Amino acid sequence: MLKVTNIHKNFNGHQVLKGIDFDIKKGEVVAILGPSGSGKTTFLRCLNLLERPEQGKLAFTDSSLNIDFSQKITRSDELKLRRRSSMVFQQYNLFPHRTALENVMEGMVVVQKRTKEQAREKALVLLDKMGLKDKATLFPSQLSGGQQQRVGIARALAVEPDLILLDEPTSALDPELVGEVLQALKLLAQEGWTMIIVTHELNFAKEVADRVILMAEGNIVEQNSAELFFTCPQKARTKQFLLQAKMSVDLDYYI
Repeated sequence: MLKVTNIHKNFNGHQVLKGIDFDIKKGEVVAILGPSGSGKTTFLRCLNLLERPEQGKLAFTDSSLNIDFSQKITRSDELKLRRRSSMVFQQYNLFPHRTALENVMEGMVVVQKRTKEQAREKALVLLDKMGLKDKATLFPSQLSGGQQQRVGIARALAVEPDLILLDEPTSALDPELVGEVLQALKLLAQEGWTMIIVTHELNFAKEVADRVILMAEGNIVEQNSAELFFTCPQKARTKQFLLQAKMSVDLDYYI
């Protein structure tokens, strides 16, 4: 569905991404793991132009959109890309002055130009899917972190994107709230949504992802099916990463 080639990104002369090649098929769930500073979030943000790479190419395999980052990106191509992808952020990024329902409706009304009644009907269905229909009239300040993140996921789904990008969706949550968000993401995976998830939840990646990638120092170190990634890592850096993770938390896999 989507393919990126030779993506480079620098910040103030520091090379954060060093030539990333990546592709994802429709309906695939890819989890990206790696230590802090490895370039995971930067790569994710490059995929919808929240960050602009200095070099590389991005293309949908149906030939509907081709972007060369070394050339000027047109406003039309930028909008096309953002209409085909949705982002779920670490810190929720909900509008504080709008209710949960209004937050989910926003993209449908403003971007897709649906009527408010159409948007309201669909938003209620999505909030119900996230287990939040009874919270529709509450403002973000009246919701727990896990509830706010599930509103954020519903908002991402509302515009029916081809691709959902999730940047550490549980990192800002208290431990007891992590499970409800992970359960919501499992539901999306079962429904066939295409997702790229930057996460530190290794058990979740093992259970839900079709493919797991390890990034370190701006490179993709290793990628494989979730089962093989965790049971038969090929690279020394991957083995080291998994060993450190196993030592820090109680994981149910063995290296």
